[in-house]
Amino acid sequence: MATWAYPPLSAEKLKEEEENSLSRELEWLLASFQELLVSLREGLEECAELLAPKEPGSTLVLSSVRSESVKGFVTRVGARIVKGDIQLRLSSLPPPRGANATRLTFSSIPGAPELVLDQLADVRNLVNQSLDVVDVSTWTGNPLNSSFISGQLRLLHEHISEARSFLKGTPETLQWWESSADNDVFDPGLPPYLSFHLAIAEAALVLHLRTLEPAAPAQTPTAFASDISLTGFSLRDRIFGPKHPTHDESGEIFRWRGEEVKVKEKIRVESQDPSLIAVMAKLSALEHEVMKCINSLKIVMNEDDAESDA
Repeated sequence: MATWAYPPLSAEKLKEEEENSLSRELEWLLASFQELLVSLREGLEECAELLAPKEPGSTLVLSSVRSESVKGFVTRVGARIVKGDIQLRLSSLPPPRGANATRLTFSSIPGAPELVLDQLADVRNLVNQSLDVVDVSTWTGNPLNSSFISGQLRLLHEHISEARSFLKGTPETLQWWESSADNDVFDPGLPPYLSFHLAIAEAALVLHLRTLEPAAPAQTPTAFASDISLTGFSLRDRIFGPKHPTHDESGEIFRWRGEEVKVKEKIRVESQDPSLIAVMAKLSALEHEVMKCINSLKIVMNEDDAESDA
């Protein structure tokens, strides 16, 4: 079926009508965004409420599932860990004399340093910045200026995506040798050569415990060494077979507190945090909604990806 315009329009007039139609569609789209901004603000405010430091906080169990290696809990208030008590039974960490486990207790001494989860602090800051972007888009500037709204939406999407990435966890957040908990966080302090690293991954609280040892320089074998080998295989390996690594960092050397160390034993414990899971879900939905707006505006403004990224 063909559609005819009568009387026939010239090419110039037809182009003018097309531009007028796109202009009206763009105006309608920009006006509809004002209602959407209200919904975005509500979602961001819910995230801010879930991340706020409210007493009594969230008490989370940190215990190994199929062993007695780690048993305990921590209490999170906002981005701070304010309380915790953990019992350790590690083969490479002998307990104190007269005890059957090593106990780690968060210090309650006034003025003692607190364990702060920088990831959560960054997420909360980004959520607050996103709220500022929504307010600027609503009350400042021309809401019918397509370039202004397009820029604000892209900035909003960038903030939300970054906040979500912090909750998901990045390789930088897992660099334990740079961000292990300070000894003064605990009372009494940590045993020597024990790394306590707490981070967020996939909206869950993840604890990595590592017992360490100095990275001694390689020793030159002597004629009296029991494992000397001229063929590349030691006597021990030929009798018992090659020794398999006990964890994924076996043999690596790390710079920890000014000293080169190796990891003897590594334990990972995870605890699901309902509040953080809810924030992650809300941020994912908000990110998707903002991206839909950006794509819709790009189509109506007749922009390609190269123009929009410039």
